[in-house]
Order: sequence, then structure tokens, then C-alpha cells
Amino acid sequence: MKTISDILTLRAQVDEWRHDGDTVAIVPTMGSLHKGHISLMQLASEYAERVVATVFVNPTQFGPNEDFEKYPRAFDADRSRLTRGGVDVMFAPEHEEIFPFGLDHGTFVSVPDLSTILCGEKRPGHFDGVTSVVNRLFNIVGPDFAVFGQKDYQQLVIIRRMVDDLHIPIKILACPTHREESGLAMSSRNRYLSDAEREQAPALYQAICECRDRYLEGERDLKKLEQAGLARLSQAGFEPEYLVIRKSGDLALPEADSRHLSVMGAARLGTTRLIDNVLFEVKT
Repeated sequence: MKTISDILTLRAQVDEWRHDGDTVAIVPTMGSLHKGHISLMQLASEYAERVVATVFVNPTQFGPNEDFEKYPRAFDADRSRLTRGGVDVMFAPEHEEIFPFGLDHGTFVSVPDLSTILCGEKRPGHFDGVTSVVNRLFNIVGPDFAVFGQKDYQQLVIIRRMVDDLHIPIKILACPTHREESGLAMSSRNRYLSDAEREQAPALYQAICECRDRYLEGERDLKKLEQAGLARLSQAGFEPEYLVIRKSGDLALPEADSRHLSVMGAARLGTTRLIDNVLFEVKT
């Protein structure tokens, strides 16, 4: 595996692959990789001959009081994991390479409406930072495929919308959430959890699954379902932000005939913010 930090070298490598007729997949990450990330690499390799994994802690998706400075960074461990995972290139640029005009004067890409609800309401500007850096990475690599995890489901929906709206010729692939034995969705931020909090953390997934199950059993009072989920989270020691049922395609409120749905939740446990979701289908 090659480690590349500048755009010109990366593009030269991609051009070489293209000359050989290879397809290319990109897997954007912020590093501090775990088994869930490796499953993204494996999915990418199923679709493309060549895989580029990016490791870039994007400052523009962190708010002023968030954890950019302490976000876990493990460059050497990440490189070892990616090498074992069969990745062809680890692209690990500096901020100046991605934002040549600086963080305060760069061009931003914003997906309206979808970016200001749910996590976007709780983290203003977060998704603008995500789409702006992902669009840059797409332009730098020019891949055929891009792989994202389903755990960050709102992010996945937003990126799909951006790709469709800007006519970007890339196929977006979604990888199912990788979970610990307890059901807790794997996340780099899980490292912040204390031992006691790790025992509590699976309650988020459990509350989401209970909400899904009650909906499938015929309960259609969304407010009642969501309030029950929030109450369960509070009882489990969380500070819940939201737990909602939405249409999986566009995150709109479900209608009577909606079939493809998602239960999505976000809550704080101590100092750690956790998110999770489950997708499900209502049979006719």
C-alpha cells in the first residue's frame, strides 16, 4: 500500500490505474479506524479493482465547542489496518492541501433542508462541512464508487442527494452498520466511553429496535412511539437529543403508505454523543 499526502501524486497514480483499465473506489474516513471501517474497504474492493482510503480529520465539520482537537488520531495504526485490509492507497493530506484558500475563505457545498434537521439541527453547519470536503475528495480522486457506512445514515442520505443534484458520476455504496456483540454501533468516538458507560451504551440501539418493532406491530402514533423511546433513553442514563421515525429515502415524515422507513436516534452519554439507526420495511 502507498501512502500519499499530495493531490498531484494521487492523481498521477489514479491516471496510471485508469490507463490499465481499472475501476476505482474511494472510502472517506477521519481515521482512528476500527472493524467497521475495514468492512467499508472490503465492500469497496468487491466493486472496484483499486481502493483509495482517505484519512483526514476534517475541521470544517466540527462546531466551535466540539471535539476537533481531541478527536482520536492513530496514523500508524490506521496505516497498518489499511495495509492488512488490502487498500491500494492511503491518502492522508494536510488541511492546506484540501483547503488551499484556508478554512475561512474556501468554497462550501450545502445541501438545503436535509442538512438542517435532526443532527443538522443539533450541530449547525456540520453537514455543510461534510459535503464540502467529500465533494473535494470526489474531485481529487474521480472514483467510480464511493463507500459510506450506514451508521451515519443522515450523512449518507445527504451525500446521495448531493451526488444526484450535482450530477456527479459516482455510484454511492452503503455498508451495513458494524456492531459490537452488545449491539453498540462501532464508532471512533466509542473510545471516549468509560467502562460503565460502555455497559449503558447499547440502550440506544435497544430503544431504536423497540420503536421499530412497535411500529411493525401496528402502532402508528409517531409521537407516542418517539416519546417512549426518549423516555427509555433517559431512564438508561442518556441525555437524548432525538428519536424519530422517518422515510428512509428522504428523511421525510412517513405517510400511511410508506414502506421503507428508518428509526434514527442521537443521545449523549456523559461527554460522548452517540448516533444510531435501523432501516426496515413495512410489508403490504
